[in-house]
Amino acid sequence: MATEKAYKLLAIQEGISNSNAKSMIDRGLVYVGNKKVMIARGEIEDKTVFKVTKIEKAKPIFENNDIIVIDKPAYVNSDEIERQFKPAVLLHRLDRETSGVLMLVKNEEFRQKAIKEFAQDKVYKEYIAWVEGIMTEPIDVDRGIITQKKNNKAFSNVSPKGKPARTEFFPDIVSAKKTKVKVIIHNGRTHQIRVHARYIDHPIIGDEQYGGRRSKRVMLHAHKVRLLGMEFVAKEPKSFATFE
Repeated sequence: MATEKAYKLLAIQEGISNSNAKSMIDRGLVYVGNKKVMIARGEIEDKTVFKVTKIEKAKPIFENNDIIVIDKPAYVNSDEIERQFKPAVLLHRLDRETSGVLMLVKNEEFRQKAIKEFAQDKVYKEYIAWVEGIMTEPIDVDRGIITQKKNNKAFSNVSPKGKPARTEFFPDIVSAKKTKVKVIIHNGRTHQIRVHARYIDHPIIGDEQYGGRRSKRVMLHAHKVRLLGMEFVAKEPKSFATFE
């Protein structure tokens, strides 16, 4: 049985460069049947047929002289969005597999004003998530978070030595050992919702780094932000509404 590296086979199948094929696997976009291809350089049977998840386009949802607000698709890094909408710069970040409201600013004066609002916890940030297990009551997690970087990858933990972080979880729909929740965050630490969800034994589905089961993506969406009297809403993805 002949084998070949996964990224090389994908490049041939899709008619793309080896580096593009490797990037698609690294992003978690490539499947064989229902199984995600995890290792771009892994050997795979040379007759394998891949299924590739298409990335949606980043859509602006609001723009004025100070700010441009994007509905960020899953699988795209915040830095890529910044490059796409130059010269605007990121005001904050979303994890690669998190979709939804991403804000970029157009001038330094507004950026400083906005940073002050974040620092004083005056920015309302609401997310939608699907979590493991059945949540029947709201849960308020007020636990500090400490973040370490290893091999350029961030990993956070709840710790009494960590920076203050508070996350509120409100159950919405319960379906077959999982719950759709509304999440409101205060502070905004690295991986805050994901870490607090694991801490209460309701990890986010798709978030294997923090104990969630494997899924096509991390089921976390930045739904609504209120900043300086403006409100921005990114509609929940279809996959959230129909998730079974």
